[in-house]
Amino acid sequence: MRRRSLLAGAAVAGATGVLGAMAGCSRVDSTAASGGGRLLEDLRRKGTVRMGIASEPPYASVDDRGELTGEAPAVAGTVFRRLGIGRFEPVPVEFGALVPGLLSFQFDVIVAGMFINKSRCQAVLFSDPDYESKDAFLVRKGNPHRIRSYQDVAEQRLRMGTGIGYAEFDYAVDNGVRAGTIQTYGDQIAGMEALEAGRIDCFAGTALTMIEALRTGSHPKVGMTEPFTPQVAGKPQRDGGGYGFRLGETRLRDAFDHELHKMKRSGELLRIAKPFGFTEEFMTDLTAEELCAK
Repeated sequence: MRRRSLLAGAAVAGATGVLGAMAGCSRVDSTAASGGGRLLEDLRRKGTVRMGIASEPPYASVDDRGELTGEAPAVAGTVFRRLGIGRFEPVPVEFGALVPGLLSFQFDVIVAGMFINKSRCQAVLFSDPDYESKDAFLVRKGNPHRIRSYQDVAEQRLRMGTGIGYAEFDYAVDNGVRAGTIQTYGDQIAGMEALEAGRIDCFAGTALTMIEALRTGSHPKVGMTEPFTPQVAGKPQRDGGGYGFRLGETRLRDAFDHELHKMKRSGELLRIAKPFGFTEEFMTDLTAEELCAK
């Protein structure tokens, strides 16, 4: 599973196991870095940073030519070049292996658009987010049921689909959709096929993932609703994704954030992200500190 939101528990559990295993070997525990850590200096000396990615367009992936692509590598690559690190080595793993892989030194930074939340912040030092996530529905062209929110799905008793492990399942239930009526699918393509076949009335996921799914162009009967911020427990559920470093490596994280904030202020961040489907509405003023407290 690659979903960036509901895998927090599995990722942190895996991270705990990794740390426990490392305690019995000679390698220094990643949490023991002091004085801000030495990774920034080490990466500058080597000139190469290893980026842990999970193949999930538009966030990060390796294309058919074997080249690293996606919004997260494009942004991180710009930042690292300005920090004096010009070569990037992708290390593809399953999404659930990103945190354990970081803590076991398989790579230097998580570059996967990972959601920042309280559970993950126990194991990972996050940059501030570079995007804010919103949800959207895939629907039949023209949106005949005029779906704009989970409340619409509940009130009309519509048949909703979503991906396995997607947070949207819980968002829908919180808004009154009966859990037993929600169908789960392995990916967005399967969801679009179910829509075209009339087995469901909508398919819920993050707006950016929906945009990417529609880019295939092979499902002409399927359209998409406007992105929206879901309500959970009566409050807006604001989520943001960023870049993950090992605990204690504050010198590298702070230098990364410094460049990232300059890119936000100048508009460069949006210019870099636009080719991957990101628009102004996905830019954010959220901070890692806020999201780690949620």
